[in-house]
Amino acid sequence: MNNTYTDLVHQTFDFPQEGFDVKNSYLEFNGVDIKKLIDKYGTPFKLTYLPKIGSQINKAKKLFNDAIKKHRYDGNYYYCYCTKSSHFSFIVEETLKHGVHIETSFAYDIELVRQLYKRRKISKETYIICNGFKTKPYTRNISQLINSGFKNVIPILDNKDEFEDYKKSIRTKEPVKIGIRIACEEEPTFDFYTSRLGIRSRDVLEFYVDKIKGNNRFQLKMLHFFMNKGIKDDIYYWSELNKVVNLWCQLKKICPELDGLNIGGGFPIKHSLGFDYDYNYMVNQIIINIKNICKKNKVDVPDIYTEFGSFTVGESGAVVYSVLNEKMQNDREIWYMIDSSFITTLPDTWGIGEKFLLMPINKWDKEYQEVHLGGLTCDSHDFYTSEEHINAVFLPKLDKDKKEEPLYIGFFHTGAYQDQLAGYGGIKHCMIPSPKHIIVERNKDGELEDWLYAKEQTPQSMLKILGYIK
Repeated sequence: MNNTYTDLVHQTFDFPQEGFDVKNSYLEFNGVDIKKLIDKYGTPFKLTYLPKIGSQINKAKKLFNDAIKKHRYDGNYYYCYCTKSSHFSFIVEETLKHGVHIETSFAYDIELVRQLYKRRKISKETYIICNGFKTKPYTRNISQLINSGFKNVIPILDNKDEFEDYKKSIRTKEPVKIGIRIACEEEPTFDFYTSRLGIRSRDVLEFYVDKIKGNNRFQLKMLHFFMNKGIKDDIYYWSELNKVVNLWCQLKKICPELDGLNIGGGFPIKHSLGFDYDYNYMVNQIIINIKNICKKNKVDVPDIYTEFGSFTVGESGAVVYSVLNEKMQNDREIWYMIDSSFITTLPDTWGIGEKFLLMPINKWDKEYQEVHLGGLTCDSHDFYTSEEHINAVFLPKLDKDKKEEPLYIGFFHTGAYQDQLAGYGGIKHCMIPSPKHIIVERNKDGELEDWLYAKEQTPQSMLKILGYIK
């Protein structure tokens, strides 16, 4: 019987896969020798592989542009990056190298936009899609951006009162582009029926006629809808998309300047070696559906905007740990204790039960066993016990005599949201430090280069925040 970890993977999945290969019993991530990084920097560490960002952007652009050409769709496609998924400068600037636009969600995002403009990473022609429920500082910053000459800033109205702020604070001579977000219905299993964000669909036409139509200072240019579940091939998604497109057509008949449809809510990313999602099919069906509904309503098709956050940066990230020890807590539960915390480094695993792609870095030629993974905090919820495709975790067995190197494990495709949710550089549960952060990119010759973006968080930095050090 074959019972090495390599055998387990090959018997269960098609492997190697894009982005993952094993050489000499060590895992490589997009061609990156992770063991070499472990030897150089030590664990734990976070890893960002920048070239993956561009490949994801270009993949989506090609899918949409090919579908537009294939189905003779008369609209254009615009790729927007959601800054909230990762605000780091090296991430955002990498996305901008590939001709994307930006979606914001809070007042401070506008300060980020100003910095990008100062660095000449964007121009005043770049689309800035401003989403979210707007505070007064947020609407004020948006207005200032428009007043300073940014031509494609599009505030997406989240409620009716928001429009009044722009009427008071925007002073440009040219008509201001605005959008309206539709409050979509959530899945039946959700905690509530209708999204807290956006304007009720039945109120949109009346609001446009009463407040926007005939106002020469503003033009309704975009209808925006967002599915919390993302773009998925099920009846619920297609039903909501069709409802929004039909509403777009009704608006188009009385609002000729309306030309954009934002299908917010992103593509899923691989969180398991068993991941199966037909991106090409979904894109083609989106294009076909929109075109057919517009044809039926006898209106021109809209330009299509997408807002991809996790899809853009998720698959560029990884977190690497060492297994410190093995604990047998009863007759059948084996615990591997890692040298960090899931709560502080991968908060999605703790907060919403998210699963990431977990694989060992070494010992692929060793026998495997079912284990639970435990973090360093004293919190009983600091654990990881199942993968997306199966209600268990299987990893290579440890060397009982500890004569061999430790077991190293990696969680992959963790590049979106984790640092934002964990509070990068702040206070962590049980004062577990933020791990070091390593960036890997390719130089002009295509060779891999790595550099240390951030060292492991020090106790002094936490004590200063807590007021113990002045």
